[in-house]
Amino acid sequence: MGRTKSGQTATERILSLLKERGMIRPRDLDAYNIPRRYLSRLYERGILLRSSRGIYMAANAELSEKQTVVEVCKRIPKGTVCLLSALAMHELTTQAPFEVWLAIDRKDWLPQVKDLPIRIVRFSGDALKSGIEHRVIDGVSIPVYNPAKTVADCFKYRNKIGLDVAIEALKDGWKARKFTMDEIQKYAVICRVQNVMRPYLETLIA
Repeated sequence: MGRTKSGQTATERILSLLKERGMIRPRDLDAYNIPRRYLSRLYERGILLRSSRGIYMAANAELSEKQTVVEVCKRIPKGTVCLLSALAMHELTTQAPFEVWLAIDRKDWLPQVKDLPIRIVRFSGDALKSGIEHRVIDGVSIPVYNPAKTVADCFKYRNKIGLDVAIEALKDGWKARKFTMDEIQKYAVICRVQNVMRPYLETLIA
């Protein structure tokens, strides 16, 4: 097996990349001039696991919650991390959701991904497009709704996640200064929950 410019063998470089990123895709090797077939060879030798289509990880690695989010976003690039998963990313909940909550357009086809824990929620219009920020995890840019938008979404979908979770996120987000009153009111209007949220917002500034 040949060596890369750094003097490492292709296998060593692949394992080094995995240590840095947690998982890699075949195209990630292109920048290092390593033929993609090496991933298949290492998979056949039991050195790598193919955790899902086109995504490889070390055989002795455990898929963390963050790595699962990365995998889901790679598989469904049009989705945006939302609700419980977004709360977890913003540290606004004590819950550790097993599923990755992902928002997609109401008109999009339902993704057929059966080997990953995913909860799909359909958004539309400004509620779909507003308040998106990006977090880099393992070298991958992850779209996620910002804290204020996420809290507003939680009130909108309170029947799915529980009103108590939404209220807790609102209080914790305000206490941690994750958003301003103007921001939370803006997204309350976008999500059409301003009347639902009003009494809870009033307690914050009382």
